[in-house]
Amino acid sequence: MMKKMLLLLVAICFVGSMSSQQDINLVVNTKKLGAPIQPTMYGLFFEDINFGADGGLYAELIKNRSFEFPQSLMGWKTFGKVEVRTDGAPFERNPHYVRLSYSGHAHKHTGLENEGFRGIGLKKDNTYRFSVWARTVQQNKPEKIRIELIDADNNPIEYKELEITTSGWKQYEVILASPRNEANASLRIFLRSEGPVDLEHISLFPTDTWKGRKNGLRKDLVEALNELNPGLFRFPGGCIIEGTDLETRYDWKKSVGPVENRPLNENRWHYTFTNRFFPDYFQTYGMGFYELFLLAEDMGAEPLPVVNVGLACQYQNDGEHCHVPVGELDDYIQDALDLIEFANGDITTEWGKVRAEMGHPKPFNMKFIGIGNEQWGPEFTIRLEKFMEAIRAKYPEIKIIGSSGPQAEGKEFEYLWPEMKRLKVDLVDEHYYRPPQWFLDNATRYDNYDRKGPKVFAGEYASHHKNRKNNFESALTEASFMTGLERNADVVHMATYAPLLAHVDAWQWRPDLIWFDNLRMVRTPNYYVQKLYATYAGTNVLPLTWNQTPLTGQEGLYGSAVIDTNKKEIIVKLTNVSQENHKIVVSLEGMKKKMQLRPEVETILLKGENDEENTLDKPDTIVPVSSFEILSGTKLSVDVKPYSFNLFVIGYTD
Repeated sequence: MMKKMLLLLVAICFVGSMSSQQDINLVVNTKKLGAPIQPTMYGLFFEDINFGADGGLYAELIKNRSFEFPQSLMGWKTFGKVEVRTDGAPFERNPHYVRLSYSGHAHKHTGLENEGFRGIGLKKDNTYRFSVWARTVQQNKPEKIRIELIDADNNPIEYKELEITTSGWKQYEVILASPRNEANASLRIFLRSEGPVDLEHISLFPTDTWKGRKNGLRKDLVEALNELNPGLFRFPGGCIIEGTDLETRYDWKKSVGPVENRPLNENRWHYTFTNRFFPDYFQTYGMGFYELFLLAEDMGAEPLPVVNVGLACQYQNDGEHCHVPVGELDDYIQDALDLIEFANGDITTEWGKVRAEMGHPKPFNMKFIGIGNEQWGPEFTIRLEKFMEAIRAKYPEIKIIGSSGPQAEGKEFEYLWPEMKRLKVDLVDEHYYRPPQWFLDNATRYDNYDRKGPKVFAGEYASHHKNRKNNFESALTEASFMTGLERNADVVHMATYAPLLAHVDAWQWRPDLIWFDNLRMVRTPNYYVQKLYATYAGTNVLPLTWNQTPLTGQEGLYGSAVIDTNKKEIIVKLTNVSQENHKIVVSLEGMKKKMQLRPEVETILLKGENDEENTLDKPDTIVPVSSFEILSGTKLSVDVKPYSFNLFVIGYTD
């Protein structure tokens, strides 16, 4: 009897083991194309936070180059006789300059030294363009300055002398070379003649910027952005659109024209968080709207500029007295209309001419505009309506993006969505910074959205692990959530992770998509999720089901499928957030007779431990790995590992 019972238990265990290893049969229906996937579906959102512009994407290496910080010499050390002056400055909106004069003793030197942005990063064998606007004070008497690159130990590593030849303001340049890598260099300038000599807009750029442009962008960072294949580029924010107050809002008109005459603006992030306090964080507008439009064009992305709606940051300003009265919005509305003219206008128009004079006579062909950031309440909608009336009247082809507020649910969200429908905005910008579990729970978020209402722009989102790291768990839960964005491509037309960039020594907010220091950068696991979705975005949704229902978390699995009719590919994206290894069979059903599948299937795996992350010292801890599987007729059999993001690319001919 005992022997029979043991045999029965063994049999039960065996059957249980076999059932746990049974194949999960997923079906991709290829017979009828689903919703088209918009070219703008996966994009980038840039905001000047975490020293993302000055000290980051903008390649300028000198901090406070025009002496316009509230403390005129912040970022500079001076020695000898140095005076900050404002009389006779060459640039109206940057009135400060420095005068270097004889110290009174032959062995007491006069000059100044700049610390850069947490140091100046120099790369071995690279060259750097030093430029300065300068003049002599005594007519017909040339003066000399010496420009040095100094390493972290105070040793000169390269220098050049420059002769200032005229008493009229003129720009001078010299090229300096670095014989080695130096992450924390500084720039030093000596007066090498009797003087005096006046200096303004002291600048240092790598010559090897993105596309080799003067006043250019940091090449390695732009290369990483370009690799993401963005279809959309939203800029310049974010909360900086609003400003801490209206005086410090981002004003696009101040960010165009000659770079030397773009005024300084206070960055609203420099003192927002007292635990991440950076009182030297300002905006030079050196990377302004022209440069941002140009970057969008370089990447093949649709530009999506955002303008202020007449509201300062509502988190920081309570009451109508902090905002522009509804009856006094004309200048703000005109700014929006002028922006469209700047982007799209003929060169004979006022603002189209400004764009052409900056070097781009051809229009940027802007199609979208965002009005306000994450504002809320009637104070937002009443102002938005005024903007919409004016834009619809003059530029009916421009698509307008409204907002559902700063949260993904709740009172303001419930108020704003009906208002956005009433106003008939084209898209509604939704924001969600939430814990990993929220992203799993909300993979079905858009399944029941109104198909006839405005479309969705998931404008700012990121999975916030409890320690706010860019670890694999955050990336995997985002990938799982994005299957729901993709499955509902008829509703969701745009999605951008946020924030984009962060300096490891000067950040205010995390997690972020790309981290960098003065010489290096690292792509996070979240970056690779975005890259895989955008690279394999497809042209149309295909139904992916298990037991005739979408795969939205059953057995810890989330999935979506698309077809790319241009590249002739069927792409399946699949995440496994469970601890179990799953045996998956993907069956392609409804194949047209003329569609012939290629037998070799590329499989791309992104996998790591939940708390693992990529760092500057170990940037390749979690990266996509490609391999190949073979189709069996119309079926693909694969093992899907625990805690993994998987992508299968099935080619075909027709």
